[in-house]
Amino acid sequence: MPQNANMNDALRQRHIYMTTTPIPTLIRNLSIPTIISMLVTGIYNTADTFFVGRISTNATAAVGIVFSLMSMIQALGFFFGQGSGTFVSRKLGSGELKEANEMAATGFFLAFLAGIVTAILGLLNVNSLAALLGATPAILDDTTHYMRIILIGAPFMMSQLVVNNQLRFQGSAVYAMTGLVSGALLNIILDPVCIFVLGMGVSGAALATVLSQVVSFFILLIGSYRGPNVHIHPKNIRINGLYLLQILNGGAPSLFRQGLTSVTVIILNSTAASLGGEAAIAAMSVVGRVMMLAIAALIGFGQGFQPVCAFNYGANEKKRVLEAYWFCIRIGTLFLVVIAAVCFAFSGSIIGFFRNDPAVIDIGRVALRFQSAVFPLNAFIVITNMMTQSMGKGVKATILSVGRNGLFFLPFILILPRCLGLLGLEMTQSCADLCTFLMALPIAAVTIRELKS
Repeated sequence: MPQNANMNDALRQRHIYMTTTPIPTLIRNLSIPTIISMLVTGIYNTADTFFVGRISTNATAAVGIVFSLMSMIQALGFFFGQGSGTFVSRKLGSGELKEANEMAATGFFLAFLAGIVTAILGLLNVNSLAALLGATPAILDDTTHYMRIILIGAPFMMSQLVVNNQLRFQGSAVYAMTGLVSGALLNIILDPVCIFVLGMGVSGAALATVLSQVVSFFILLIGSYRGPNVHIHPKNIRINGLYLLQILNGGAPSLFRQGLTSVTVIILNSTAASLGGEAAIAAMSVVGRVMMLAIAALIGFGQGFQPVCAFNYGANEKKRVLEAYWFCIRIGTLFLVVIAAVCFAFSGSIIGFFRNDPAVIDIGRVALRFQSAVFPLNAFIVITNMMTQSMGKGVKATILSVGRNGLFFLPFILILPRCLGLLGLEMTQSCADLCTFLMALPIAAVTIRELKS
């Protein structure tokens, strides 16, 4: 009984903290750990590219091919994680602890099960999968070696994303950060050891990634049992229509966003191979990793905004939701202007840092400059997407999620390279970003009017 009383008191204190702390202070406190998490995660996502780049252009291209598979795994992890996490946060905001406990356990269990299924199906069809993702004969062996190890880690990669998102949506950003950063740092250490010291090549890069994900999994799971966090326990698993629908509603935007990222990478690699061979695949892979690292801080900042949005929306504090939204838009846009200027000015040096190949640098430099030109628009796109998703507006959030890598990118990648060749490939993503920004404007306007009313 005293333990339950202490838990209830801790939950009340968290409710007061989330609904009364000044917005700039609250977002700063919640976003600093998530920014650190995303930056370190972005660094270790590029670590494989950097260390494998010391091997060969073909190895770099192989990692770029498997990155689309990793995006698929992450898509499912974010689907269950954000789908359950937004629901948990809203229920904590409205004081419904039982539903929050059940959703946390259900989301975790479903993600781990989906990871097992993905691993089995992928390992049984690894050669066909590699070819489907765009691997050319020259890089097929490196691709399959890297892919097999990544697939073995799929259950841990998916479910650790679920725990991370659930902790973050509860306001426990520090616990979420600790798990991700620990695994990321381990990955950076293990990469050169496995690749060069143990002589495992691209397989070593994959092994380093999987081992780091397993460590993150256990650290995050332990963190879920500390403080006033909702505990993940098998007895709370409830697979029913209501919870599945809520996971679909809250997770669909992330699933479409990450899933379409995988599709676009596959098409991008295939198009690059036809236009410039392995050098083009490697160049676009490096550009993709660089931009992911650049946007990692914005996503981390937005992840600090999401629990504020979901919790206060659940508590009917809509003015605080609006205040937090505009605060994040202002800060995010200013930050991306600075990052875009740096990437534009030093584009060649940035690409060369990862792969010092003249052909790779020439292609990557142009693509990076195109993306930098419209990069600041992503602040409005990302924060608007996160607001609608956190409020449970699944349809609006999903429309925004499919815009950048679906509605606009796919037509552009099919049309522009046919008309402009390699230049069309290099400018595709920037055209998609501009169109997504224009689509986000009316969605934001409708949501803001709703909050004001």
